Amino acid sequence: MKLEGKVALITGGGTGIGTAIAERFIKEGAKVCISGRRKEMLDKVAQSLSSDSIATCPGDVSIEEDAARMVETTVSFGGKIDVLVNNAGISTNGTVTDVDPEIFRKTININLIGPFLTMRAAIPHMIENGGGSIINIASVGGVRCLPFMPAYCASKAGLIHLTKQVAFDYGTHNIRCNAICPGGIKTAMVEEEFGQYGKMLGMEPEKYFEVISESLPLKRFGEPSEIAGMCNFLASDDASFTTGATMLVDAGTAVIDPVGASILRSLKEGGVL
Repeated sequence: MKLEGKVALITGGGTGIGTAIAERFIKEGAKVCISGRRKEMLDKVAQSLSSDSIATCPGDVSIEEDAARMVETTVSFGGKIDVLVNNAGISTNGTVTDVDPEIFRKTININLIGPFLTMRAAIPHMIENGGGSIINIASVGGVRCLPFMPAYCASKAGLIHLTKQVAFDYGTHNIRCNAICPGGIKTAMVEEEFGQYGKMLGMEPEKYFEVISESLPLKRFGEPSEIAGMCNFLASDDASFTTGATMLVDAGTAVIDPVGASILRSLKEGGVL
């Protein structure tokens, strides 16, 4: 029960990693508010957890009024906000010359502007409360390039640097801010994305997952619960001396010869590019 007495807001809590984080936090004793753009998904998660420790707040993190409302709903529900997990995000494909500028803007707005807006709303409450922990879910794509994903990688790289800036600016208020960089995690978004890559290579999605898994030091993809475990650490007092950190949870992806480069070569050899 390392989070007993704490109150957390988790954006993008209606699916995948966000749902796993909510479940883990509640098990650890926290009160949790989950937000997302699809109310039906939030309600489904709340019902599945069947707990008095969860509240929901539909909204879009890239809209300032929605972001502020998410924080205020959390404070109203739990009386304060100790932990903010910026998990909401989207993944988009297309090179700089291919991607629609509006899609590029949307990716930046959700993946980078969204966390900025929720932090902007939450930090004054944290200062008043004597501190807090902010956890930004970035990506291995924020520390290295991924094929055909300039908007996504740029947004996550920006989020990592914003994390460090917030850690620097608000450490004196006992506010810690850290980034987690997942690698390949088994979520619906990743399965869809990798399925598209597999089709481009003429592979069934299962075969493509197998090929990529074999290139990783741990030889497998991760589970949402494994990101939730790192979030639990960073949200707890066990991480009281950890701030401004970029935590790689990626099966060793970032320390090997870039998987993206091998994918790119395969696509070229296959005549796709």
